[in-house]
Amino acid sequence: MPTRSVLGLLYTVRGLKKLGEDPSPVLARHGLDLETIAPDTRIERSREIRIYAELAAGLRDPLAGLKLGTEYGLGGYGPLAMLLMTCDNAWQAFQTGIKYQELTFLFGSLSLEPGERESALVLTPMPMAEQPFRFRVDGEVAGTYKLLRDMQQGMGLDIQPERIEMPYPRPPEAAAYEAHFGCPVSFGHARARFWLRNEHLQLRFPTADPTAHALFRTLCDQQLQAQRSSAGDRLADRVLAHLALFVQRYPSAAEVARSFDLAERSLRRQLQDEGTSFRELLARTRQDKARQLLSTSALSIEAVAQQLGYAEPAAFIHAFKGWTGMTPAAFRAQARGAGAGPVAVPAAPAAPRAGD
Repeated sequence: MPTRSVLGLLYTVRGLKKLGEDPSPVLARHGLDLETIAPDTRIERSREIRIYAELAAGLRDPLAGLKLGTEYGLGGYGPLAMLLMTCDNAWQAFQTGIKYQELTFLFGSLSLEPGERESALVLTPMPMAEQPFRFRVDGEVAGTYKLLRDMQQGMGLDIQPERIEMPYPRPPEAAAYEAHFGCPVSFGHARARFWLRNEHLQLRFPTADPTAHALFRTLCDQQLQAQRSSAGDRLADRVLAHLALFVQRYPSAAEVARSFDLAERSLRRQLQDEGTSFRELLARTRQDKARQLLSTSALSIEAVAQQLGYAEPAAFIHAFKGWTGMTPAAFRAQARGAGAGPVAVPAAPAAPRAGD
């Protein structure tokens, strides 16, 4: 099951809250809580699409998707943003962005449409019902525009689209689109297009840097490979991806089953058929997150325990010793030792009882 960074969903639901919308009932139906979603995790692509469709159904503001485009921060694109900014020019940046578009927050697909005087960055949207379709298209077009503007601000450039085309009928709020994008906007097209003058696409980026570009390309290649290899079709893989979304309070087996439209008994039986259990998956999630936090963060042992949902540090320390044969403090010291590299620990964890 393909997965994506959860950051796109976080940007969306936080933006909806700023607009006075309430995304919490939709998140609750999927077993999620905005305050306990870990931003460095991944979510199933199909689940994220369902969440967006349900969010769109309850919107009061028809311009919500357009306004949410401003929520997508440049830093959320990670090394991809730096890879684009170290290109020679916008034409190369568009070609590079198309190659690595799986690392963006898009559901639609990007392509280039060259012309004699103008060329277009084209977004072919994912087919959806009318209301979520406009919501997602507006968010993806506005988010792409925000990325282009943020990059230009960092480079001291000011290249505006000549015009923008939108792939749905002209809405009553059409004037708001031209005000938002600062250029003519037409509707009723098959795809979304950003039209730019060819001479602007050839302007050299002041941040062009072949050496840094090669480094960021390697990082993006690694990220893309990890993303493609992380997809799994087993229920256990899907449960692990779901549990990884949480911090502080982990859902019970019954709550996870509901989020997958399963009875708890069916969830447990399918996991058993795959040679595992909910308790083992919860322990594995906690163990993986504990190793990451101890190795890469400055959080205290007490704070790490809290992030993992333990009421008392002693319970966490006891569980961690069962997983690794050492205390969290000893693990951290070994992991951060000079030239230590990865720490070898037993693979089969002793599962904690909490959250079963």
